[in-house]
Amino acid sequence: MSTSPLATAAIRGATDSIVIECDLPHAPAKVWRALTEPALLGSWLMPNDIRAEIGHRFTFRATPVHGMDADVQCEVLAVEKGRLLSYSWRVGPALDTVVTWTVRASETGTRLRLDHDGFASDAPPIAPIRANWQRLMTGCLNGQLAKLPS
Repeated sequence: MSTSPLATAAIRGATDSIVIECDLPHAPAKVWRALTEPALLGSWLMPNDIRAEIGHRFTFRATPVHGMDADVQCEVLAVEKGRLLSYSWRVGPALDTVVTWTVRASETGTRLRLDHDGFASDAPPIAPIRANWQRLMTGCLNGQLAKLPS
């Protein structure tokens, strides 16, 4: 019996961080593009104006929630082309964190790791955020990657 590469997804998280790793049946270069090209990133996460350049400030545009702005303000903190992308992730005064993506080749395609760090003790509950990242990575991202030519 064959198991889906996504079945190996692992979730670990403390009260102040989220770590999610998943295996994607796509080449690392393809996954990197989905993390760094605005249109591709927007197709599975949120509309944005990202550029993988240290110091670049960009915004993920989100639908307002209960009349409150839900846009995510970001600044690129680190880039190792094809391997690592890190940026700040700020939503109003309630959330000031850092998202780091690590991409590496695996036997089945790519091992993608998300580290979402820096949750303050008074930040919004972390469990729904973790569940949303898991859904986005193993569902939305993988689905968009499947539509791209190799």
